[in-house]
Amino acid sequence: MYGINEIMKILPHRYPFLLVDRIVELEPDKRIVGLKNVTINEQFFQGHFPEAPVMPGVLIIESMAQVAGVLIYRNMPNRGSKLIYFTGIENAKFRRPVVPGDQVRIEMELLNRRSNFGKMAGRATVEGKLVAEATVLFAIAERPAK
Repeated sequence: MYGINEIMKILPHRYPFLLVDRIVELEPDKRIVGLKNVTINEQFFQGHFPEAPVMPGVLIIESMAQVAGVLIYRNMPNRGSKLIYFTGIENAKFRRPVVPGDQVRIEMELLNRRSNFGKMAGRATVEGKLVAEATVLFAIAERPAK
């Protein structure tokens, strides 16, 4: 549905912090499914952990938020002047490690949205097995002036 070039037109994130590679399903204002391909070349594996590389849980949550961000940003008027911020993370649970070679499938569902605030529930899986789940809260704000 969206490859990396389309995602980069929507999200403000860039390497090394762009953590979504493809959007494979999208129901506007309802749900979105994205993929993150995890490779040994990821910058964080240099220190987490050199002999036993594991993707940090916080970056799995960030990739979930970025997939959610594609859903929120995609039809936003003047999205270049806006930023979406985390305002909370609820019920985060990590079930198994994510390692180089894994493809993480991220499913995010919009629970509610009011004006510039919202809440989305998500699950991350690898080969159909749950690796993480969380509810993320967000706020949309004006991008600070340069």
